[in-house]
Amino acid sequence: MAKDKENNSDFLSAYEKGALAGNDPRCVPITLDTRMLIGKKFPELEYSVEQHNTWQTLFKRQIKILENRASEDFIKGITALGLPADHLPSVHKINEKLHTFNDWQVGYSPGLLAGAQFIAALAKRVIPSTNYIREPHELDYTPAPDMFHEIFGHMPLITNPYFSEFFQDFGKASLNADEKTALKLERFYWFTVEFGLIQETAGTRIYGAGILSSYNETLHCLSDQVEKKPFKPTDLANQDYDVWHMQPLLFVIESYEQLKTEFHDWAKYELKIL
Repeated sequence: MAKDKENNSDFLSAYEKGALAGNDPRCVPITLDTRMLIGKKFPELEYSVEQHNTWQTLFKRQIKILENRASEDFIKGITALGLPADHLPSVHKINEKLHTFNDWQVGYSPGLLAGAQFIAALAKRVIPSTNYIREPHELDYTPAPDMFHEIFGHMPLITNPYFSEFFQDFGKASLNADEKTALKLERFYWFTVEFGLIQETAGTRIYGAGILSSYNETLHCLSDQVEKKPFKPTDLANQDYDVWHMQPLLFVIESYEQLKTEFHDWAKYELKIL
């Protein structure tokens, strides 16, 4: 299958294309050969002062610029999970809180998890995460998943019940997708979970983890340099993207309920995979 995908770049993810082009070997998806370690089995490490300082720098910088930019539910989720500002958090404690809120758990992946295993985890209400933090020279952006992206970027919004249900539905639907449909779902994921915007009472706000965990994308995404389009599942599914450059086009949902409902209906009645 891997050979087939290399010979047909139409079905390669943007990350895989980047890895094959030599952009960053960390973007080569990995496949776990043993059962994923979940919850209390997640391997926590002893982190260095430099690593704790990296988290602190990232956290404080992002919280400052996300004021009046981030979705209200994301900010509430930060508080609900009790994410610390001055040191790397305990994944075990986060796991307990996610499990209490919406019956989600955290699973361990040593790197960018292969798509099939990633979506299988989501379908079981498990969000995969690494246990390493980016290097100090990667503060502005890292294409590889690290704890800051996974914990700060993704996990706060799982405390929202509509987003939580959508996230699991996405995993369930993806399990039934052929290669052509999987590409549509990958694009949909990019423009929602990673680079989504939401229209709230106070204005357009950020909910995508790829933006929330990136200083430059946060400043860029709400500017006039970015075209904003209304959320329509088929439009997202047909829109190409580039992980290596700032995003020129983003989509705006009206609510997390809309995201949940319209994805469910699109996946069930049009794609027929849910």
